Order: sequence, then structure tokens, then C-alpha cells
Amino acid sequence: MLFRSLRSAVQATASIVAVGGVMAILAAPGTARADEGMWTFDNFPIQTVNQRYGTRLDQAWLDRVRNASVRIQGCSASFVSKDGLILTNWHCVVGCAQELSSPQEDLVKNGFLSATREEERRCPGQTAEVLTEIVDVTDRVLAAGEGLEGAAFNAARSAEINKIQTEACAGDAKFSCQVISFYRGGKYALYKFRKYEDVRLVFAPENQAAFFGGDPDNFNFPRYALDAGFLRAYEDGKPVDVGNNYLRWNANAPAEGDVTFVSGNPGTTQRLLTMSQLERLRDQQLPITLIQNSELRGRLLEYSLTGDEAKRVSFDPVFGLENSFKVYYGQQGALTDPAFMAKKREEENELRARVAADPALVQRIGDPWADLERVQSTARDLYLPFRQLEQSAGGGSQLYAYARSIVRAAKNTNLTAEQRARMSAAISAETPIYADMEEIRMRYWLSKTREYLTVDNAQVKTLLGRESPEALAERLITGTKLADPAFRAQALTMTTEQLAAADPLLAFVLANDDAAAAIGARWNAEVNAPTARAAEKVAQARFAVYGTTLYPDATFSLRLSYGQVQGWSYRGVTVPPFTYMGGLYERATGSEPFNAAQAFIDNEARVNKETVYDFTSTNDMIGGNSGSPVINANGEVIGAAFDGNIHSLGGSFGYDGELNRTVSVSTAAITEALRNIYPSPRILQELGVDQPRQQRRTRR
Repeated sequence: MLFRSLRSAVQATASIVAVGGVMAILAAPGTARADEGMWTFDNFPIQTVNQRYGTRLDQAWLDRVRNASVRIQGCSASFVSKDGLILTNWHCVVGCAQELSSPQEDLVKNGFLSATREEERRCPGQTAEVLTEIVDVTDRVLAAGEGLEGAAFNAARSAEINKIQTEACAGDAKFSCQVISFYRGGKYALYKFRKYEDVRLVFAPENQAAFFGGDPDNFNFPRYALDAGFLRAYEDGKPVDVGNNYLRWNANAPAEGDVTFVSGNPGTTQRLLTMSQLERLRDQQLPITLIQNSELRGRLLEYSLTGDEAKRVSFDPVFGLENSFKVYYGQQGALTDPAFMAKKREEENELRARVAADPALVQRIGDPWADLERVQSTARDLYLPFRQLEQSAGGGSQLYAYARSIVRAAKNTNLTAEQRARMSAAISAETPIYADMEEIRMRYWLSKTREYLTVDNAQVKTLLGRESPEALAERLITGTKLADPAFRAQALTMTTEQLAAADPLLAFVLANDDAAAAIGARWNAEVNAPTARAAEKVAQARFAVYGTTLYPDATFSLRLSYGQVQGWSYRGVTVPPFTYMGGLYERATGSEPFNAAQAFIDNEARVNKETVYDFTSTNDMIGGNSGSPVINANGEVIGAAFDGNIHSLGGSFGYDGELNRTVSVSTAAITEALRNIYPSPRILQELGVDQPRQQRRTRR
């Protein structure tokens, strides 16, 4: 799933072949073509869209959509009732379902449907945020780092950003404030969010209904997936009253050619990277990521075969790894496509030539492309130790993450009482810990660190001492008390000396954290800081040459894309934009991953098989958009985006309007499921849907 939660992405031959379509990307580097662009709400091209599609969008329409759009952990969502009901994807709530499950009650396999609001269950750590205000703070941020380099530059920038955020939120816990960089540092904006910290699970279908077809169907179409789920935001123990700030539910399927808008939080794109940055990504970062993810996936798959409980607890991690592996593989395919890279080089050369023709501009920005080439040389040397000791330390172990957070809090004398209180609340939240999975991840990380940094590396020697990765991982995981929330809360009050004596995993992290922090500091000073300075100058060049007709790279901040319901043609094969619910029964074989969910089997006679199930549109999307509402020109929700087609895998670096497609589950299918597969009159009534079966729609 292209739009899988950001937990799984930084974000076969078919993957490589498909990205050949990316060659057509960006005919004019400085302007967006066709339906391209993930636009900020303060720079959405209303006039262009209205002229292109004959719509009548205005600022009031944009405000309604923005106020109904929700950012949850790693995903996107939307309010769809006045009582805080939230529509998102199943794969955005499956983590919650897994955390609420037990060996006796598997909410992932069997699904979850609350009969009453009292039965809605709180999702540990989940939040819901609504963007309320955007303020340009570019001048303040840029001025803070003026004339500084390296660590001093980072420190000054961070201090000013923290000051802006603190001033904006003024200590009000109901809001969160974030300064976000756009155009690779060319612009900075303060985003203020209304935040809800009590978010509860309302509905999640069986995993086999939501992810029918499994990994083979992932990033493909036709699809037959009910990838939808409902949450609800609460405050002071009551459902949040959002007034009119929700999207009205339209239970009718769209027609081919209908205009569509997607409001969500795309995670990361890299369309504005320079050639030297893309080349290091291609030659170093992506290959290492692919190799390591592949091996970890293999270890977890092997573990999943050891029993039913192992299969249950490993489902979501394996799901995420398989998804991210395909994404990275597709990205690597794009960056190893000679035609694609030639097009990117042509675009960069055009920009550089136009800059060179403007002496005043050259005098102002210098040669940031050469600066970035030098940074890549440094990054190549630092990347492996930075990755293994700091960025990916612990291999994804939750217990290790707890230990490092506690250790760094103990060492940080600048944390305020309020910050410590918030950290304590977060770190002591009840979260299931699976010891076998924790040990697998620790063992994997330790063995890979020894392999990549070598046995003779000083930090490897400090990490392992005289123990093997296997023995050390077993000792740390079986000996730690950090699985106990009460102990985690207690540990946050301890000194570093007390931590070292209290727990073996805390002692281990303490012994190695100075080195990890040191390589992190070097990366920030020698890679991040000069990259930020040079990227700002490239952004200034783009603004000078192309003006303000650009959209920024994705930054997991609220964006709006536009497009239309449309299929595509590739190598003589035309793919229609719709699938129908009856197609699932035709596709089902009875064997995983093409076995129909039990509720679908039990209720087959009741299902309207002519109902549009999933559909494709030309909207420009990327990971983080999972759960984004698909909206029609009337501002009604008609679907939830959950995937992209195979051709969209290179979307991190560019958009091809001929082939890139967003895949969404229709509100028509969700409505049919809530009527006849997972009957829920309560939810249907809240959505304003009549109870009788909707009129059948003839296939096109």
C-alpha cells in the first residue's frame, strides 16, 4: 500500500518496468502539469482548478475541507459526523486493533465493531489533530541562522523554532504547534493544530476483508479491499462536538471523469533534490535499506510460522515491512532508470543555466549545487555509523526506544516540568510488549551493526563486549523491567547512576549513548546543517526563476490535491477505474491471500454485487496520505485513499499524469458493508444514510 502509515516508510520486475512511465515527468521544471501537485491550503491553485474542471471552489470551500481534515499518527483522516466520528483506513487503525488484542480476542483477524459508544475502545498513543492556523515565519527562522555554520547554525535555528512554537501554543495543552520547512528550506510556516489525545476505535473489519489479495495485490489494480476504519475523538470523556466541521457522507459511487480532491498529510517526497543527492540515495541509502529490510522481513516471517500467537503478533510488523520494501524497490527502480535520471539532470541543468545568466543572483546564492556535492561526500563516510548507532539503533525494539528516551531525559537538564510530565504520560501508557519480537529485533540490529561496522570497530566492541549478538539480545530483553509501565514512569525520575543500577537495558543504553549522540551531532553539523543552507539557496534560485507557481515537497503537513476518476492504459492494456463487490467473490480462491473474509462469505446473498468497491483517480499522492478523504466538488466524502498503482512507486521523485493513480475504497462499498456484511445501523444513522439498500448502479 503506497499510502501505508509512516511507521513503515521513510518511504519484482513489474516494479522496475512500471517506473518507465516516470520519464514523462515534469515537462517544465518550474510549473506543475495536469493534476500534479500536493498543494498547501494557503497556496492552492483555485483558479486553475475551476478553469480546468468547471468547478466553483472558493475560500469557504477550502476552509470547510481543512477544518474537517484530521492528522492521526502516521496517517490521514477526516471527521464525518458532528460527534467526532473519524473515517480513515483499516491499515491506519490495525496497530490499535493489535494493541487491544489478546490471545483470547484477536481484533485484527476477527475485526471490531462497537455496538454502543460505551464499547468504543481507546487507542494507546493515538492522537487527532486539526489544522487551525498557518503563519509565515520564514524571515524569523532564516534570520536566526544568519552568518552561522555547523552546530551553531543548528542550535540557533532550533532555538528560534522552539521559541515560535512555544509562543504560539502559549502552554495550552489543547493545541500543538509545529514550524514546518517548505521548499527545502525556502519557506517556513507555523502550523497550529487543535489536538485531541483521546481517540477510540469504533470499527475495523477483518484483516482479510481490508487486505484481500495481500502482498501480491499490493500496489496493483484491480483491487477488492475494504481498507476502511472508523475512530472517534473524545475530550473530557465525551465525544467531541465538531459542529459543522465535518464532511457530509455521500453513499453513491462516483462516475468516470468526476473531479476529485484528496485532503491529507503526504509524508515525504524528494522531487526537489539535486542530482548529487539523488545519486547518493540511489547508490548508498536505498540499497542498504532494501538489504536490511529484506533480512528483517525474513526473520519475522520465519518467526510467524512457529505458531498462531506468533502469527498474530507479527502480522502488523510484517505487513509494514512488506509494504515499505515494495516502496523502496520502486524508488530504486526509478533512480536506476537512465531515462528518468536524464530527465532530472536536464531539469537541473536548465535551472543552473538560468541562474548563471543572472550575475546578481549568482552573487547572492553562490553555487549551492557544488556545496551539496561536497556534503554528499561527507554523508557517504558518516552514513553507516550514523544509521547503525543512532538512526536505526535498536532495530525497531520498543523496549530499546523506551530505554533511550528515559536515558536522554535523565541527561537533559533543560527539560521543563511540563515536558517531563508529558513524557511520563506517554512513556507509561499501557502498550503490549512481545518479548520474542523484541529479541528478534535487538538480535538483528546488533548482528547487522557488527557486520556493517566490522568486528574491530571501537563502538562495536563497546556494544558487544565479549558477548554474541544473540546472547546479548537475550540477556537484555529477558532481564529488563521496561515492559512494566509503572517501572518506566519510575525510571523517568531516576539519575543516570540509578538507571545504570536499576536495569540491564538501561545500563546498556547508558554505556553506548554518548557515542550514538556524538555521531548524531556530527551528522547534524556536517550533513544536515550545510544541506539546509545549500537547499535554501537552491530554493531561492527556483523562486527567482519560476516564481511562486511551485508546490513544495511533502512534509507530513496538510495538503490538497486535485484530479479526476480515471483508469489508465499501459502497453496496450486499458485498466478501468472501477471494481465491484461481486468481483471479490470471483477472485476468491479460498487460499491465502485470496481467501474471502468470513463475514463476506456468510453474507454473500445479502451483498449488492453491483456496488462500486474500489476506484482509481489521477490525484497526486504519497505515503502518509493513507486514510485521506476523497472529496467531490460539493465537499462531500466519496472514498478513502489507501494505495497507489504500481506505476506510482516512483512518485517520491516525480508525477506522471498518464500512469500514476490513487486507489481508494468507495463510500458506496463502506455503506454496503455496514448494511449487509457488518450490520451497524448506529453508524449508518450517524452518517445520515437511510437504512434500506441503495438503488443498484449499472456497471459501466
